[in-house]
Amino acid sequence: MWSVRVLKRDSFGRVEELRCATTEGEQRLIRRVACGSALPLSRRVARVLAARERRALEALQGLEGVPQLLFAAAPELDVAGESVVLRSFCEGAPLHRCETLPVDFFERLEELARALHALGVAHNDLHKEQNIVVGPDGRPSLIDFQLASVHALGSRALRIRAADDLRHIAKHRRRYLRFARVVDAAPPRELLDHPPRAPRRRGAALIWRKTAKPLYNFVTRSLLRQRDGEERRELAGPWPRWVAAVGPRAQRMSSR
Repeated sequence: MWSVRVLKRDSFGRVEELRCATTEGEQRLIRRVACGSALPLSRRVARVLAARERRALEALQGLEGVPQLLFAAAPELDVAGESVVLRSFCEGAPLHRCETLPVDFFERLEELARALHALGVAHNDLHKEQNIVVGPDGRPSLIDFQLASVHALGSRALRIRAADDLRHIAKHRRRYLRFARVVDAAPPRELLDHPPRAPRRRGAALIWRKTAKPLYNFVTRSLLRQRDGEERRELAGPWPRWVAAVGPRAQRMSSR
């Protein structure tokens, strides 16, 4: 028997954690139900986002560090139709809640993002710390592929969006190197004194940053008092402790 716990509910549906006790231990899955709300067109938009996530996870099937798309985990689980996405559970803590970080965490995170890009996928939502998971072994995983996009390898669109993913990782890295407390295995002193800067935005991304985004932030945060569920570690901390490096990982778990 599967138990269901709602993790998140918004205008586009809900995200549920499914648990089931088996002879091999507890099984945990994540189910996104794109049911929409009373808002006009919300159900249609929710289905579009679910389709984007499904397409991205299909392209990434077999890659370590991302959820694995599931189609028939159990007969009683509703996975039929375009309104439901069922995926594996990524164990760990979101970046803004983790208590320790390996000194090479952001190198491993960039390595994972480049593995996505090598398969033609851009995440497009890495500015949110809750989409970056620190596993029990200290290695990164990425979740929430609703805004992800799939592109032809070598295309200009992929280059632009991949650069934006890497820019967000560089910003997280700079922020954590600047503020996180160093205890067990300190990064090089020059990284703490002068953390690497994120690449500059260019073209349409720069126009968005200078014009539309400030207006969007003003309307949503100042007028509507909303932050789209975004959570971020406060500057006052507590910040994670740095621990020993975890080293590179094998990117492919198995053949498809």
